[in-house]
Amino acid sequence: MAQFEYPEDLRYTAEHEWVRRAGDVVRVGITAYAQDALGDIVYLQLPAVGDVVNAGSPCGEIESTKSVSDVYAPVDGTVTAVNDAVDASPELVNSDPYGDGWLFELQPQDPAALDGLLDADGYRQSLS
Repeated sequence: MAQFEYPEDLRYTAEHEWVRRAGDVVRVGITAYAQDALGDIVYLQLPAVGDVVNAGSPCGEIESTKSVSDVYAPVDGTVTAVNDAVDASPELVNSDPYGDGWLFELQPQDPAALDGLLDADGYRQSLS
């Protein structure tokens, strides 16, 4: 299996999303492992600002040259921002999954729910 980077400051889901705290909101994207497994990403359908999402439920889709996959909400919350750059250039998810390739931001209903997500070591172990 290829070696990918899993930043220690992020939390992860078993569905291959990452979460980064940014003040009162969290930024959400997909992991390096997920973007590699998907292949070249060609289209994203993301939630809209104001959408209420539920942890573990699909809230968007990623279409690649290989398949279409759901994007899952990592925690319950309300979408506060969507990354317009990946809408215009979906390949950013492949080239910079933890930076410019983020997908959306949300205001968690319960910020403590983030503590229930996987840390980098836990995510690595989930892949083996």
